[in-house]
Amino acid sequence: MKLTYIPAAYITHSKGKYNITIELPGVKKENINLEITEQGFCLNAKGANFRYSGCWALAHRVNPEDVKAKFENGLLTIKIGLKEPPEGRKIEIR
Repeated sequence: MKLTYIPAAYITHSKGKYNITIELPGVKKENINLEITEQGFCLNAKGANFRYSGCWALAHRVNPEDVKAKFENGLLTIKIGLKEPPEGRKIEIR
């Protein structure tokens, strides 16, 4: 029986895109499955005696066609373009 872990994921956004880094030690690139929708992404990856699995919802809608992913030294780096830039109103703090 393989153990299943939720991998550590670090998510930030700036300049119209999300920058995501996911820790996947002990995994080969060909054993990673990544699926992205407008609302988030899901990841499954297999190691020798374990697997990683997780889904994450994103606060802003993204463009699934504007994605770059790279796996190196146990880290999966994903850059996803936002569908629409988030609009906010600056609040004065007194």
